[in-house]
This record gives sequence, structure tokens and C-alpha cells, in this order.
Amino acid sequence: MGRVITIGQLARYVGVSTKTIRVYHDKGLLPEPERDASGYRRYDAGHAIDLIKIRTLAESGVPLARIRELRDAPEEEFQLALRQIDADLTSRIRGLRATQERLAELADGRLLAIPAEVRTHLQQLPRLGFSERWVALQADLWILVYATHPDTAPALFHDQAQLLADPVHREMFLDYDHAHDLDPHDPRIDQLARRAVQATRARYGTGDLPGQDPGSAIPALIQSAINASSAAWARIDALIREQLGLPGS
Repeated sequence: MGRVITIGQLARYVGVSTKTIRVYHDKGLLPEPERDASGYRRYDAGHAIDLIKIRTLAESGVPLARIRELRDAPEEEFQLALRQIDADLTSRIRGLRATQERLAELADGRLLAIPAEVRTHLQQLPRLGFSERWVALQADLWILVYATHPDTAPALFHDQAQLLADPVHREMFLDYDHAHDLDPHDPRIDQLARRAVQATRARYGTGDLPGQDPGSAIPALIQSAINASSAAWARIDALIREQLGLPGS
């Protein structure tokens, strides 16, 4: 009959766990020997060779579902299947590397959903005096705008970047940022709203304002998010809309 060994010995010799061997039994990859008179399964050299082949294929990335058919496949079919598995693994590796690169960029604080020029703009805001709250809000809003309106988002961004490049407009935006925690009925709220209306009329006249797309719900959604974060900001928005004759957000 030849020498036989226990499942524990087989596992140690081949370098797998007994649990792994039982999984291979359950999946029909490794024939399960009969039990001896003592109730133990005894494995011979053939089992060890089969197990080494299975382990080698599994460690090479071959799915268990394919190992059984590959073990019994003709050489040409075996080589073709291995080449296909290799191609699939190469594709997965590329995908994992791309994911790893995105994670590294996110760890560096870079937002991949918006262009590099927007990221650079956001990084400069704290140096101009804007709060972390304002920067985070702007980042989220630009992500939304670029995702939903990729054709018009660049023009909207450049318009805002030009505004912030002007000291007068920048001061107004800074005051808006710092008004976040003011009482909605603070006199400074009315003053800020009037300044915003004057600046809007001076820059855009009486024509349509940037980002006011009547066919899109996104502008209202954005303004709603802004207003929800501050009662003072909501009051400013209401005053501006009232004075410009715009519909409510």
C-alpha cells in the first residue's frame, strides 16, 4: 500500500493548514481518502503531489474555481488559460496601483474631483485670510459644480477667481466668510448685502448672473447648503435676492 501520513503531517510537509486541505476537499480539488479502521484519513504521495500542484496554482493567483479544470487540461489549453489569468492579474495590478496613487493624493489633501487649478486656488485661500470652514465649503461646492456642470464650471471658477484677485471684492468675500456667526439681524448683515448687490450690478449689469441656470436645480441646491450652514448667510442671501429681484433659493 505504500507509506501513508495524517492530514496534519501532510499540511506541515506541503506548507498549508489543515483547514486549507479541507477546503480543497469540499471544492473537489483534492480527492478525499477513505478513513482507516481507526477513523482517520491517511494520505499518500499522490495526495501530496496533487496538493503541491494546487497550492502552486492558488499562490499564483489562479481562482480555485479554475484549478480543478486546469489540472486535468491538455498542455496547450493549460498554457492558454495561464496566459489569460496572467493578463487578468496584470489588469488588476494596474487598477490597484491607480487606486494606491489616488489614496496617496487624497492623503496629501488633493481633491481629485476638481482640476489642479481649483486645488491650487483653494490652497491659497487660507493665506488670504479665509477660514478653514470657508475653504472646506468651497471645495465641496466646486466638486458638486464640476461633477454636474463640467461644461460651464471652468467659466464659473475663473469668474470667481477674478473676483478674489480684486482687493475690493476679496474684502467683501472675507466679510461674508466672517459673518457666519453673526446674528441675522446684525446691522452688518444689511450692509454686506447692499455691498454685494452693488458689486453684482457693477460687474454684471442687469443681465443673467453666472451660474443661474433655470434648467438646473444645482444652483438652488448649492445656495441651500450655504444657507443651512449659517442663519446670517441665509439672511444675506434673502436680502440680495430681494434687492436684485431674484426668486427665492
